[in-house]
Amino acid sequence: MRLKADLTLLIVTIIWGSAFVAQRVAGQMGSVYLFNAARYLLAALAVLPLALRVGKIPASSPKIPLDQYKWMLIAGFLLFMGSALQQVGVVYTTAGNAGFITGLYAVLVPIALFVVWREKPHWVSIVAVGLAGVGAFLLSTGGRFEVRAGDILVLISTLFWTFHVIVLGKYASRFEAMTFSVGQLFICGILNFVLGIFVEPFPPFDWALIGAIAYTAFFSLALAYTLQIWAQRHTPPTDAALLLSLESVFAVLSGWFFLDERLALIQVAGCVLIFIAVLLSQFKEWTSGRMDHDHLVEGR
Repeated sequence: MRLKADLTLLIVTIIWGSAFVAQRVAGQMGSVYLFNAARYLLAALAVLPLALRVGKIPASSPKIPLDQYKWMLIAGFLLFMGSALQQVGVVYTTAGNAGFITGLYAVLVPIALFVVWREKPHWVSIVAVGLAGVGAFLLSTGGRFEVRAGDILVLISTLFWTFHVIVLGKYASRFEAMTFSVGQLFICGILNFVLGIFVEPFPPFDWALIGAIAYTAFFSLALAYTLQIWAQRHTPPTDAALLLSLESVFAVLSGWFFLDERLALIQVAGCVLIFIAVLLSQFKEWTSGRMDHDHLVEGR
């Protein structure tokens, strides 16, 4: 069962990494907020039957708790900001860059916990932040002091992913997982739709865009999230952390294979530093065996 769970997590990681290609395709077609709206709302509809089946509200509490609505709204807003900024950023950078920079959330979580909640970071986290900073500079600039606008936007989106992860771990864990997931997906989709109808035209019908929406909605969001919940019940935190950290690697490989994106040698070095930083940021949790599965969710 453990091997099956590890292989399942590897599939999840491949799906999430390759999803950056679909986002890049949609971004190049000028679709940002409406693309996000379509994929998040479709994902919510796809997960809804499962939530109704396995996420039943206890008889003693026939309604969803009021507090859950509050945290679904907060999580949905963070998801909206992260997804919107990331999708705009993907228009102006490569799928590989976006994947690696997004992966920095694993490094930023302990830093945010210290700044906001005064939870002292492990010394490994401090080292990881330094490595990640150097890696992000090399990846984004190629060693020259010029940063792409897309990389900056994706980096800002990573801050929202960071707080989204913290909200899931600290507050959302109080509630039933599947109904909470559907709620935040709906909120994110609706916010993207409201913004999209005001700031961007409806894109013309295009099969490539439809394919990008379908892939990210049904595979990256609905299927992968559900598989992750199952797999992490049957595999130790060490395996899960390592496998999910490979998302950024598959983002680069997918960009190379599908979009013919190329990285200079110094950018490859930046990728390696970021990957090492992400792995180091999980070192304390690996050794203690206390990694919470909610801290591994990247809201895509």
